[in-house]
Amino acid sequence: MTRAITSTLLSPEAGGPVKRTVLPSGLRVLSQSVPGFRSVTFGLWVGVGSRDEPEPLAGATHFLEHLLFKGTERRDALEISAEIDAVGGEMNAFTGKEYTCYYARVLDSDLPLAVDVICDMITSATLTSADVESERDVIDEEIAMHADETSDHIHDLFAEQLWGKSPLGRSITGTPESLAGLSRQQIVGWYRRRYKPSNIVVSVAGNVDHAEVVRLVRKAFERHWVTAEAEPAAIRRGPGKRVPTYGGVQVHHRDVEQAHLVLGMPGLVRSDERRYIAGVLHGIVGGGMSSRLFQEVREKRGLAYSVFTFGSAYADSGMVGVYAGCLPKKAPEVLDVIRGELQSIANGNITPDELLRGKGQMRGSVVMGLEDTGAKMTRIAKAELVYGELPTVDEILHRIDSVTLDEVTALAADLYAGTPALTVMGPFDEDTTAFTV
Repeated sequence: MTRAITSTLLSPEAGGPVKRTVLPSGLRVLSQSVPGFRSVTFGLWVGVGSRDEPEPLAGATHFLEHLLFKGTERRDALEISAEIDAVGGEMNAFTGKEYTCYYARVLDSDLPLAVDVICDMITSATLTSADVESERDVIDEEIAMHADETSDHIHDLFAEQLWGKSPLGRSITGTPESLAGLSRQQIVGWYRRRYKPSNIVVSVAGNVDHAEVVRLVRKAFERHWVTAEAEPAAIRRGPGKRVPTYGGVQVHHRDVEQAHLVLGMPGLVRSDERRYIAGVLHGIVGGGMSSRLFQEVREKRGLAYSVFTFGSAYADSGMVGVYAGCLPKKAPEVLDVIRGELQSIANGNITPDELLRGKGQMRGSVVMGLEDTGAKMTRIAKAELVYGELPTVDEILHRIDSVTLDEVTALAADLYAGTPALTVMGPFDEDTTAFTV
């Protein structure tokens, strides 16, 4: 590729305009113009997450995310944050299992600043030894704080139980032990191998002009990342052999007042065409206050304050599960009710009203979830980086409306027949036989 190639992914009539440009280096730039807004969200997505790490580098992707805020050749850590704060903007980042994102939300007139600051962080981070050592302590504190949030930490423990020692089963942050073994040389090497233009997607939404976005991004990257040979855009992470999953029971003793339970099993991969059926099923089973589990566990029996379903989908694996928080003495009964309701739904005991509510909940989530520039920026970035398609909102709503009762029942029977895994946290003996799957 010797020149930039621009295409239109969605026309204004279809909810756009959404435009895409691939630069000669392979870097991809997407924008969605929303003229009625006065804000812009600029995101830079790197196609690397914690699941890409070999075991000796566990936690390196998240560690690197922290370090890029510590300073560049042109700015120190204070200047990075102060420049965005000075215009009333917001800036942050997050690391997932399959990607990393850096983003800023600013006034439309301040987009050049946001592009310059974030691209400067990405292309010219100094990654000094002093910063590595100081941030190692910060991340240790983050890990300890997360472990204290038992209702969150149990989801990490469940992923570890379901996926075992595979990278999907590891915590995104790594552990204090894995962090202690990471050297500056290893982190710099990871940065240089993974942070390449061909592995990056820039996504912008708001009151923007696509040509201007491309000009700003090209200028920011060419300052440091002019490559002698053009790199083709990276291939999306495609479906492969499914990651093995494991069942059974694990009990983690904690001296806490509330028991935390996660019962789950393998779910759909990201590309599965049944994902819209799964969204409707989620609403029926545990996605809101009218859901089956909320009504049966909390409203009718008063067994738990919190109960809900959740799910995650990746290129080659997925999970579905139920979380409940309750008094320790009620935990066995809560599990019995959850199992009973899952079996009832898998047997086809779903009412037409529940189907309508499940569809309505998913429709509302889709539409209202796209009411700000950050959500729009995320949608077009994920379409490019992970999904490979950008359906219109009307197309998504049509797919939801097309879901039938038989399809939901069939999917429930399929999913809930999977080998279950149960993770329990609370004041229990770790060798207890009180919990079974």
